[in-house]
Amino acid sequence: MAQLVVAALQLPTLGMNATRLEFYLKQAQQRGAEVMLLGEYVLNHFFKEFATMSPNMVKEQTRKHTELLKSLSQKYEIIFVAPIIVSKKDGYHKTIVKITPSATRYYEQQILLPYAHWNEKKFFANPIKPLEDPMIFNLKGFKVMVMAGFELHFDYFWQKVTEKKVDLVLLPTASTFGSHNRWREIIKTKAFLHGCFVLRANRLGEYSDHDVKWKFYGDTMLVSPEGEIEMMLEDKESMLVEVIEKSEVLEHRKAWGFEKELQLRGE
Repeated sequence: MAQLVVAALQLPTLGMNATRLEFYLKQAQQRGAEVMLLGEYVLNHFFKEFATMSPNMVKEQTRKHTELLKSLSQKYEIIFVAPIIVSKKDGYHKTIVKITPSATRYYEQQILLPYAHWNEKKFFANPIKPLEDPMIFNLKGFKVMVMAGFELHFDYFWQKVTEKKVDLVLLPTASTFGSHNRWREIIKTKAFLHGCFVLRANRLGEYSDHDVKWKFYGDTMLVSPEGEIEMMLEDKESMLVEVIEKSEVLEHRKAWGFEKELQLRGE
């Protein structure tokens, strides 16, 4: 039965130096990692910091990191999935890039945080339009779906997990304000109900805003289709590398039969 070695890097915002990435990638390669997930606002600064950065600086940061990941993907034969900010004529677009040794593909986040203290919806130029399928790709017998962090909260995307028979959800996040338990419970529940693995990469670091400190706390984790946390990092810079088995997905779906019951009713 198919196996896949998945990895997630738990980091604060990277500088322009590739040394740290190389350090982890050498270890990941030794352990056979085939796909590497990075958290939100790791390749770029947190969006609230853009006010002190020139548009050219943001654009250059994105360009350099994209080229870096392309070269590292070829060198270490690994697939990267990472949120990245793309500059267009109408402004900044919040996207997730998938980089393989031979190709680059982008997914533009469809629903962004709309809250007064964290208003990505207003800041970014991502269009508001009818929802489309998220990024889905096949890898070594696994169907993999990319889901932006905030999109976790919307059933539309989880319906696609069931509809497309997704085995692994890659979930990059930038969670803060002590929301550890809420995120853990939502991820575990969704993995169980939809019979899939969920790999979540959450960033580290701090941001101060009007005397309020935003602490991005890590909690990068791999959750099984049984809704169990198989591996979780704490609040330090580190890397997760784990083997997942297709058989776990198939056994869970057969045992619980959620999809079968829907099919019997024409869903």
